Amino acid sequence: MSVRTLPLLFLNLGGEMLYILDQRLRAQNIPGDKARKVLNDIISTMFNRKFMEELFKPQELYSKKALRTVYERLAHASIMKLNQASMDKLYDLMTMAFKYQVLLCPRPKDVLLVTFNHLDTIKGFIRDSPTILQQVDETFRQLTEIYGGLSAGEFQLIRQTLLIFFQDLHIRVSMFLKDKVQNNNGRFVLPVSGPVPWGTEVPGLIRMFNNKGEEVKRIEFKHGGNYVPAPKEGSFELYGDRVLKLGTNMYSVNRPVETHMSGSSKNLALQTQESIAPNPLAKEELNFLARLMGGMEIKKPSGPEPGFRLNLFTTDEEEEQAALTRPEELSYEVINIQATQDQQRSEELARIMGEFEIVEQPRPSSSKGDDLLAMMDEL
Repeated sequence: MSVRTLPLLFLNLGGEMLYILDQRLRAQNIPGDKARKVLNDIISTMFNRKFMEELFKPQELYSKKALRTVYERLAHASIMKLNQASMDKLYDLMTMAFKYQVLLCPRPKDVLLVTFNHLDTIKGFIRDSPTILQQVDETFRQLTEIYGGLSAGEFQLIRQTLLIFFQDLHIRVSMFLKDKVQNNNGRFVLPVSGPVPWGTEVPGLIRMFNNKGEEVKRIEFKHGGNYVPAPKEGSFELYGDRVLKLGTNMYSVNRPVETHMSGSSKNLALQTQESIAPNPLAKEELNFLARLMGGMEIKKPSGPEPGFRLNLFTTDEEEEQAALTRPEELSYEVINIQATQDQQRSEELARIMGEFEIVEQPRPSSSKGDDLLAMMDEL
């Protein structure tokens, strides 16, 4: 497992989240000024300097539920609100889109180009906000500095870590099904045509060499595909042609997008349901959430501007039905964290949890630490 995977996972999933929210804001005819405010607030929070500092520290990946909690807080960083069903659908679309991109990356290193495609499009959302643009450019420089010198083997480890993270997700997405890049069981179809990875040759030829390194024989074979040489390598500079289209905004043209659980996903969820027994990584996950959320600077809405609810479904009835029919095992609503009490961690959580503005009835509790863990369980 690579300890350099988290920033790439977070930024790419965040980019997909922004693409989807932008599309739904347009589809629901939200006034332009409100839509811009929502995107600006979320992007500003997402690329906050302190938050990025925590994100770029070498660390293991944590559970999907832990990351989902971070994105839920991020999605509610402005005047827009999402209910549980819409947030579930948003996270499903985000994860399946990036999983598809990772699977189709020609080279492991190209996951960095996918990330740059996301950042390039995000900068288009905030072209009139120079301060936020500077935040995104600073993140680009951090990515270049940290990942620019990694070897092919290190990128392969990053790609493998990402695929392990996504391996149990087989959610069907209507757009992928219509484009015939996903099967009915939720698994993606890998192409057997198009450009080969940069720096490689079109398959179909075997060369044989003697012990002196001299070519002595050639054998051609039929590979069954329709491959062509890569035209050029994508640019890893701040501005440039990425060549690779993975990671660009596939919602730029309005298309209804639905998600469905495949039968295998439901069965797998039942088999892999999280145990109620203590998790050996629980304390680390709790500290991970504390650090990341502590770095988020959520701006309180100022003035009398009213908020609004965004629906990721076509109608409210569809949204209500989705909430009722979603398997409980696949819901990310509750994070079960079992950890021993630690005074420093409890103080940090107390500060962070105070920012969530959760109003609840007083309850009997054996200790302050138990109270804090229970509060986190209910997020």
